[in-house]
Amino acid sequence: MEVTGTPDPLDHVPTGPVPTGRGGQRLLDLVRVVARLRAPDGCPWDRAQTHRSLRRHLLDETYELLDAIEDGDASRLKEELGDLLLQAVFHAQMAADDGSFDVDDVAEGTVEKLIARHPHVFADVEADTPEQVYANWERIKAAEGEPKPIDAEMPGSLPSLLAAQKVQRRASGRGFDWANLAGAVDKVREELAELEEAAAGHEGADREGAAKDALEEEVGDVLFAVTALARRLGVDAETALRSTTRKFVARFDTMDEAARAEGVRLEDLGEDELLRRFRAAR
Repeated sequence: MEVTGTPDPLDHVPTGPVPTGRGGQRLLDLVRVVARLRAPDGCPWDRAQTHRSLRRHLLDETYELLDAIEDGDASRLKEELGDLLLQAVFHAQMAADDGSFDVDDVAEGTVEKLIARHPHVFADVEADTPEQVYANWERIKAAEGEPKPIDAEMPGSLPSLLAAQKVQRRASGRGFDWANLAGAVDKVREELAELEEAAAGHEGADREGAAKDALEEEVGDVLFAVTALARRLGVDAETALRSTTRKFVARFDTMDEAARAEGVRLEDLGEDELLRRFRAAR
């Protein structure tokens, strides 16, 4: 199905008051403050920064925002969003200082892209589910230029789980996807069976040789299939795994603390007893 983006996107920008408490005034104030800090008579530290020197800060602020989202603390979320917003405005100001572009150019490009890729809101395309919206987004994106590989412009440093989700979503947008949930579930079972067979076939083999390569490939196939199943269920695999990891840490620490209080060492316990204690640590 051919889907086209909203024509002349900037002609469809909503009019009327900005729907915030102060009409976006404080956002403009942030732009002014950052420009003042970067001025010739501004702050020496701010003036010394470059896009590269701020990479670590951008990464730090992103992870702190993720933690705030996990915590569900609205006050902290507001603070961390502000810190990440500062990073975006700061980078735009540095580009403006270099004569490359400014924050208005950044916002204009984003507004144009959002409107163009939401023709179900700003034009006459129909999309009733989040899955249809994403599929349309990928089709419109693909039609905007020359065909590209599905991993185009993906950072090489992107964590593997995030990369898997992203290429799967892009592939789905181009029509490569399971027709139903059963197909995704069957694929997980198939890959698990192949992993079990490979593990049995390399039992006792040197895990640093060919056996390692073979098992690594099979484990990767299982993880990729599980990621696809999560996407088919509408679950973000990265978020789900992070939540489960946090839950495991909390339960393990509770179990470990209880064992130490009893004078018991976990390494001295059998598997059945360890599992019993872990299940009880809620």
